[in-house]
Parts: sequence; structure tokens; C-alpha cells
Amino acid sequence: MYPKSVNNLIEALKYFPGIGEKSAERMALHVLGMEKEQAEFLAHSIQDVKAKIKHCQICNNISESDTCLICNDSLRNPDYICVVEDPKSIISIEKLGIYHGYYHVLNGLISTLDGINPENIRLDKLIKRIEDGKFKEVIIAVKPCLEGEMTALYISNVLSGMNVIVSRLASGIPMGADMEYIDPMTLEKAFDNRKNIGK
Repeated sequence: MYPKSVNNLIEALKYFPGIGEKSAERMALHVLGMEKEQAEFLAHSIQDVKAKIKHCQICNNISESDTCLICNDSLRNPDYICVVEDPKSIISIEKLGIYHGYYHVLNGLISTLDGINPENIRLDKLIKRIEDGKFKEVIIAVKPCLEGEMTALYISNVLSGMNVIVSRLASGIPMGADMEYIDPMTLEKAFDNRKNIGK
């Protein structure tokens, strides 16, 4: 029905989450209607992201350099490290403007059913940071689901012998909710009322 190049674009757009055949078709036709400079900017931006973005060597956040902007910020509070599932969670928390510590990004959550074990989610790097750093509190900010609970409990157990408080965001966050979709007020309250784990 469409020329091969348009069909290829439609297929490529279906790689995006939540984009089916019809949405991809609409987007492809929209690209056709763009000015040449706009389309080139879009294509260049995709290539640029793939070429330049890497993971911060300290916290695993996304960055264009070896260390991210947050890890390079000497004005952050060195007493706190917030453990999140992915870089999107950092954005959600940073938008609140209430947390000023550092972060550690896991590579997902522990899920024995899916074969994701502690060694698969970069916990060794977190443990080393706690051992080497002067953090006083580890705040676990992962989504409240079975995998999140399992991950939080595991981290708490691993860090139990170290001189650090391990806390978890307070209730009020719906079970199974992704951090990026939680409204700012609920997330702020969860931070303010966080609870110690294993105490």
C-alpha cells in the first residue's frame, strides 16, 4: 500500500512502547508532512542519543560523560543516596525539588520467576558505594510491587551490617505503580514519611 521507505518507517515506529500499527502509520505520515529540516533534526537527534548517551560510571544514570551531572554536583547532600529502578525515576524525583542527595540506579528489580537475580541488577556497585562513601541513609524508591518489595528487603538485608539507615518510601503509592506516573504530591509525601526497613 505504501512505498517501501514508508513501510520501513512505520515498522520502525512500532518499536516505541504503546505504538501499534495505526499510530505508527499516523506518525509516519506526519513525518512525511514535516519540513526537511525538522525531519533531519529528528533523525539526527535519534542518532545523537544512541552515539553519545552512556551510563554514569558511579550511579548508572544516563549521561553524555563518564559521570552524570548529579554525581558531579558537589552541592548535593552527601548523607543520602536514593536507590531507584531506572533513570526515569530520577527525573520524577528531581522535579519535586525536595530531595538533594545522590542516586543509584539499579538495572531493574529482583525477580526470581524471570531469572533476574541480585547479581543482575548492579547491587555490587551500590554496596561498594556504601562501603567507600559516607552515606548515612539509603532511601529505597522503587515501585511497590512484589519485585520491588523483594528488592528492598534484599538490599536491607545486605546492608544490615553496615553503619547506615535503610529506609523505604512511605505507603500511599499504589501497588504496581511506576514511579514516573505517581503524582508529585503523593511522591513528596512518600519521601517525607519514609520508613526504616528492618527496624
